[in-house]
Order: sequence, then C-alpha cells, then structure tokens
Amino acid sequence: MNLIVQGGALPTFLLERIVAATGASAVEPLPPQVVRLKNATRTADFDALIPLIEAEKLDWAFFPANKKLSDYGLICFDMDSTLITIECIDELADFAGKKKEVSTVTEAAMRGEIDYRESLRRRLALLAGLDARVLARVFGERLLLSPGARELLEAAQNAGLRTAILSGGFTYFTERLRIELGFDFATSNELEISGGKLTGRVVGDIVDAAAKAQHITRLTNELGLTREQVIACGDGANDLLMMAQAGLSVAYRAKPATRAKADVAINFGGLDALLKLFDEA
Repeated sequence: MNLIVQGGALPTFLLERIVAATGASAVEPLPPQVVRLKNATRTADFDALIPLIEAEKLDWAFFPANKKLSDYGLICFDMDSTLITIECIDELADFAGKKKEVSTVTEAAMRGEIDYRESLRRRLALLAGLDARVLARVFGERLLLSPGARELLEAAQNAGLRTAILSGGFTYFTERLRIELGFDFATSNELEISGGKLTGRVVGDIVDAAAKAQHITRLTNELGLTREQVIACGDGANDLLMMAQAGLSVAYRAKPATRAKADVAINFGGLDALLKLFDEA
C-alpha cells in the first residue's frame, strides 16, 4: 500500500515520524502539495499521529499501489453536501421561514439518529404550501458544486467511467445537474406540487438509504461490473448502505460515523483530492 498525504505543506518532523511509523520504503513528493509514501503499513503508531496530521488540515489515505482511475467503471455521488455544497431542503425551508427547524432534523438524520424516511416526512410537512417557484431560486441563487466536483467528474468521464447521482434529495435538482454535467443516471425523490405549491409530500415511494443501495447494485449489474469496479461518494448516514456496495467508498467532509466506515475520507480538500490517490488516469 501507498500512503498519500495531501492538501498543504507536510512539516519535516511529522514526515519523519510518519515514515518511522509506517515503515515506508520511499518518499515521493508530487506537485502540488502531495506526498506519496511507498510500501507503507498502517500501524497503531501511525494512528497516534492522525490528530497531528489533521491539525495541519491534511488529508491522508492508504491506497493500493499502481491503481488507476480507469480500473473502475462506475462512480456514484450523493447530491446534497457531497456533489453540491448545500442541503436543498434546508434552503427551501429558508424561503418558508423554517430553516432552523428543518436543519435540525437534517443534521439528526445525517448523524443516523432519525430514520431517513421519517426525517424526510417531518421536513417536507414543514414546507407544505411553499410556492413551487422557490425551487428555481434555490437552484439559480444558492446551489453550488462542491470544490473539485467538476474536475473529478470530468476525469472520471474521460477515463471511461459511467456516472450517477443517487440522492435522497429532489428530482428538480438532480435532473438539472444530470443534464448540465452530463451524468448518465440520476435518481431522487419527486416533490408533489398542486396548484403551484408544494404539498409537503413526495410522489411515489421515498428514495432512502436502502433504495440508493439497490440502485447502485442494479447499475453495477447492468453495466457488467464487479463491486470492486465501483466508486461511491457520500457524506451522511443515509449513504452508508450505498457506500457498502462499492469497492471504493469515499466520505466527503462527512459525519464521523460515515468517515469511520469509508475507505477514504476527504476532510479538507475538494472532491478532486480523490484523483491524487491514483497513479494515473
């Protein structure tokens, strides 16, 4: 395995301690601000250094040597707070004057403290009666791609991977992103609208953690891929089942429980930090 540390200057004293802790055979600086330690082993001594590494706002990952992005065939993204910087439902609630109430439930759901279906029902009920034209305002005025999202997506597409958005969010946003960014597939919840206003419900069944996992498995099978050829990126408890179906799971600026179960955690860099783990495309 290689250990990749990235995101800033790695202090010499800390690099020396990491080399000693991992038994790395060589240190390879890679511009910009990436260090690859070859033939490194994760040990208890290394784990003791993690607080020091993260205090420098550096991301790190143990990753197989000679792995290429093109070894994969599918990359799937959660949308809210992963592919994009916002939680769309929280921004809709802001227009309804109920952002605090909705955000509190959102955070609890992301930590896994509330069942996602129940949390979505509670939050949507608070939006009943909101003018549907607010959807366009959220998309146009507040929705931003996460740092590095476009770069990672373009690299994946150029390497031949198929791409998907698997979201517990809303089709109004996922479909626009699918078209704008050239995703191959997207699934999410469809908001029910009546008389130009949100009803506080969704159309059909709710896309929850289990549904996201089912979709990633279906796509894997339809594309003739193995689990090891799939990458899944997410940030919350609702993504864990999906991430468990991927050969490479990526926690992006995620809650602690999600980071703990992911193969790779990006805490400080953009989504394109994932690209630095591969030897080449």
